[in-house]
Amino acid sequence: MGMQRGRRTLGRPRLLIVGCGDVGLRIVARVHRRFRLLALTSSPERVAALRAAGAVPIVGNLDDRASLRRLRGLAPWLIHLAPPPNSGRTDPRTRRLAAALAGRAQRRVYISTTGVYGDHGGAWIDETSRLAPANERAVRRIDAEVAMRAAGASVLRVPGIYAHDRLPLDRLRAGTPALRDEDDVHTNHIHADDLARVSLAALFRGAPGRVYNAVDDSQLKMGEYFDLVADRFGLPRPPRLPREQLKAAVSPMMYSFMTESRRLRNQRLRTELLVRLRYPTVAAALTA
Repeated sequence: MGMQRGRRTLGRPRLLIVGCGDVGLRIVARVHRRFRLLALTSSPERVAALRAAGAVPIVGNLDDRASLRRLRGLAPWLIHLAPPPNSGRTDPRTRRLAAALAGRAQRRVYISTTGVYGDHGGAWIDETSRLAPANERAVRRIDAEVAMRAAGASVLRVPGIYAHDRLPLDRLRAGTPALRDEDDVHTNHIHADDLARVSLAALFRGAPGRVYNAVDDSQLKMGEYFDLVADRFGLPRPPRLPREQLKAAVSPMMYSFMTESRRLRNQRLRTELLVRLRYPTVAAALTA
């Protein structure tokens, strides 16, 4: 029986997940019986958790080119979720990974961010809209997209990820203010479970070099999102402030997310990746 199980495992296609955090583990949970799953981690302390989840841990570091040599030819399928470095205008981590896997992977997916679009004043946009990165974080993501698309990857542009354990409850309990409605920005969302499903849909059906907005159908301003969560959990809604007052009340990082307003269309998600979202809106997820 053990030998038969081993043969079944070895006969499965191999999928490498790079950056196997929360969303990566949700992917593992969905397909651990379909693939032989490999997970690259730079943290030896995560090896046991990855193995328990059903993945084969591979210890390596995207900042160390030599540690990536063992990846060559290891897995023909790839989902890349690891973020760029915290500084600079390029993503050398992704470029090292692409070089290590050069010519080997058959199907590749890169998880990027909708931050590459920058501010569009609340207008509706799609994957063909101009990129207007407002900070170096987004510039680094564009660099990574260029490298991965050149390597034949499909790219998912992902907005704010939420789940039952990824909600701004601490922020609400702390009474952190939000923008008043006339100053507020439109935001976009995706449930973590749906993102795992979209990632796999892109792996199976995504076109090489093609970009997809991995967003749900919600049409919310940021303050409305906070109000929905607060109401669902019986917490006070955040106080609302004019933009200049709020800028002085929150961190520069938090404020940067309050300077970009856009509404993203997800037609490609539905018509090309054939995804039917389990949680089409934040309100539906909170009700569930």
